[in-house]
Amino acid sequence: MTPMKMNRQDFADLGAPDLVYVRAIRAADVIADAPVAATAGLSIDPAATLYAVHGADGERLAIMMDRETAFATAVAHELEPVSVH
Repeated sequence: MTPMKMNRQDFADLGAPDLVYVRAIRAADVIADAPVAATAGLSIDPAATLYAVHGADGERLAIMMDRETAFATAVAHELEPVSVH
């Protein structure tokens, strides 16, 4: 069987507009991706685990300090969160 190639829009179409996924990420990765001005004054341990909320197309929508808050925030915004390992 030949693997099917999917682009970001294909994934978004599969997930429906209200589906988001939550996954653990390293604070160091978030800090590395952020503009320097955005991290000024922040006191986050680079080794800490944070939780990112992503749209079905993979776009990072939010970053939370804990998993429960990430799920609650998604629900509060009328989104359907799922966990990704």
